[in-house]
Amino acid sequence: MPDLLSHALIAYVLCTLLALRYPWLTPRYVTVGMAGAFIPDLAKAELAISHAVVGNLLGSPFDWSGLHTLGGAVVAVSVGVTLVASEYRRRVAALLAVGAASHLTADAMLLKASGHSYPVLWPLTGYHPLTPGIYHSADVWPSIVTGVLALGTWLFVRRLGHEATGN
Repeated sequence: MPDLLSHALIAYVLCTLLALRYPWLTPRYVTVGMAGAFIPDLAKAELAISHAVVGNLLGSPFDWSGLHTLGGAVVAVSVGVTLVASEYRRRVAALLAVGAASHLTADAMLLKASGHSYPVLWPLTGYHPLTPGIYHSADVWPSIVTGVLALGTWLFVRRLGHEATGN
């Protein structure tokens, strides 16, 4: 759970800072960016529904881990965009992509025994890039750090009196 909180807070910080540059980026759009940060973890549906069950239902091989890659995020963002009115699609697509990209980037820094990350850029390449191994996904300290950054960002933007604070 600390991992999911960290992803939401990273997206909050990024989208709130982007709101300083883009006046249309209001708090509801910041929330869209935060929702985008959850996209790659849709792969955790494996915990509830086995990939074998889905594969049998589809009649073809299936693996949830594809959702935790660039290709999976692009597909999920594309589906998410179809759920909103056409006049909002570009903004929603951009913010969902910011959230998903921040998640994939943060997860590429996880500590792995092999020293290599997962194939983040699949389907463009199956390469497993080296990881700096900064943290484990179960570590609590990244949530504390991102929480402090989010609070600092909220205070900074609030002090400026910017719209992204909800004022």
